[in-house]
Amino acid sequence: MNALVEKIGADRIRQWLPLATLVILVVAIGIVEPTFLQPASLLQLASDTAVLFILATGVTFVIMLGGIDLSIQSMASLASVIVALTITRLGYGSFVLAVAVGALAGLLSGLAHVKLRIPSFIATLAAGGVLFSTALVISGERSITMGDSARALQEWITGTVFGIPNVVIVGLIVLAIAHTLQSKTRFGRYSAAIGAGEPAAYASGVKVDRQKIFAFILSSGFAALAGVILAGRLSSGSPTLAAELLLPSIAAVVVGGTAITGGVGSIWRTLVGALIISVVRIGMTFLGVNIFAQNIVFGAVLILAVAITIDRSKIPIVK
Repeated sequence: MNALVEKIGADRIRQWLPLATLVILVVAIGIVEPTFLQPASLLQLASDTAVLFILATGVTFVIMLGGIDLSIQSMASLASVIVALTITRLGYGSFVLAVAVGALAGLLSGLAHVKLRIPSFIATLAAGGVLFSTALVISGERSITMGDSARALQEWITGTVFGIPNVVIVGLIVLAIAHTLQSKTRFGRYSAAIGAGEPAAYASGVKVDRQKIFAFILSSGFAALAGVILAGRLSSGSPTLAAELLLPSIAAVVVGGTAITGGVGSIWRTLVGALIISVVRIGMTFLGVNIFAQNIVFGAVLILAVAITIDRSKIPIVK
């Protein structure tokens, strides 16, 4: 009985720890730099977090299944290149094209994983290489700047509505859609069941392969959307535009409390994790930490978060 009570207490602490960490970080930085707590600074924080959150949202669906998607940064970069190359001719259609390519890439990665029985990290690592090379080829190995004619089309990303940046509104829409998918549909319930125990899900009649393929489509599609937003905010596309976002994205998911082994987690947790990563990055900037050294911190944070959230009962032997 005491063991059960202790386990419930530990689970509650683990559930609320990310949110408590976020509050402590915000207060600490606010004390050091009071301007950080001003509405304008908080809106800027939300804007900077939006792309990371969208990337992390997509990969959350895959991690909930107990898998991983290592191609998201390459897909985001390829999407930015597609937008930069086609926005003048296609207008808003370039955004649709980029996201459609992302969904197709996710479909192929999912099929490789479930039909060829290739581990997800291998399938998506290979897919990431293909996407990165594709971006290099079609961009001529260079960054592509959007012309002045595309400025008006970028307003949906760079503009504001009642003082709220459009990119924050897009992030909130993604949050609503993803939360609905995860908590209000059979796909979300089945994903949690598969992550908690795939053999049991199979035995219960869940079409596991179909759920996995759909999760990879969502992951790559959201990654493409993040690339579209990056292209709009930076007025350019590049094969390496999102190269530094893979580690922070996965860290955001795990730091938020989603177990890397699957079965436990939510989009709201990913939002908290993305905010934590953004606040930590701001804190390191205030402390003068070199931007290229920040991934050292993110790597350490990821190891610590995995150590706290991992379900060791699913991996009695660590390989």
